[in-house]
Amino acid sequence: MAPKTESTASGYWYPDGDGATTVDVLNLLRRYRSAETAMRARTRASMRMNETDLVALRHLLREQRAGRAVRPVDLARVLDISTASVTALIDRLERDGHARRAPHPTDRRAGVVVPTAESDAEVRKTLGPMHQRMLALVDGLSEKERAVVARFLAGMADAVGEAADGDHAS
Repeated sequence: MAPKTESTASGYWYPDGDGATTVDVLNLLRRYRSAETAMRARTRASMRMNETDLVALRHLLREQRAGRAVRPVDLARVLDISTASVTALIDRLERDGHARRAPHPTDRRAGVVVPTAESDAEVRKTLGPMHQRMLALVDGLSEKERAVVARFLAGMADAVGEAADGDHAS
């Protein structure tokens, strides 16, 4: 193989290529994760919530849009916290005006947790513009490109999940 010269290093004889290296892709993934982490911190700060409370609120809003009732035990399961911890969490969400307790629509013995309209509006105001930019970016991809990105992200999630599962096996 010929030594790299100024002309070959610049791509004069061989195309530099538009593709990213494996390291470039992994660095971009890290950059995305850092940006998302910073965005979540800004959201928590602006809404004066901790991470668990924010995850709980997002779950409540998603389930409400899907027309599903959320019992405290459902929140405990989703968040992987104790029933005592979920009671404290619901107390905080209620105190801060993000959610309220209500009777279960079909089971008189049970209660549900419902996000408030004000909280839904605050989340939409806080995250709406960012979500619109993200949707526009994905909408700008071809069907083939979306399939590649989806396959890549699913594979990365599996790889990280397998690493975490393997870490606990020893």
